[in-house]
Amino acid sequence: MEEIQKLTKEIIAFRDARNWEQFHNPKDLAMALSIESAELMELFLWKSKEELNDVPVDKISEELADIFIYCLLLADRYDFDIVDIMKKKLSKNEKKYPVDKARGNARKYNEY
Repeated sequence: MEEIQKLTKEIIAFRDARNWEQFHNPKDLAMALSIESAELMELFLWKSKEELNDVPVDKISEELADIFIYCLLLADRYDFDIVDIMKKKLSKNEKKYPVDKARGNARKYNEY
C-alpha cells in the first residue's frame, strides 16, 4: 500500500509541475483511460495466435503504465484506497462467480 501511495504522489508531482491538473477532471481521466486501453488493444489487433508472441513487450508495458497512471489519478480524485476497492470487488466477484459454476468457462454470472 505504501508503494502505491508513494507512486501516486510521484505521478501527482509530475502532473502538478506541468500544471495539468486543470485537464484532469473525472470525465477526461476516464476518457484518457479508455483511449490508453484502446492503444493497448491496438497492439494485438489483427494478430493471429502465432503473431501474438511478436507484440513488443516494451510497448505492452508502456500502455499498461499509461492505464495504471490514469487509474491512480482517478482513484486519487475520489480519494479511493486502491487496495481496498480491489479487495471489495474481488470479494463481490467471488460471490458472483463461485468456483463450482465458473471454473473452466467464460460465461457471465447471470448465464449459469
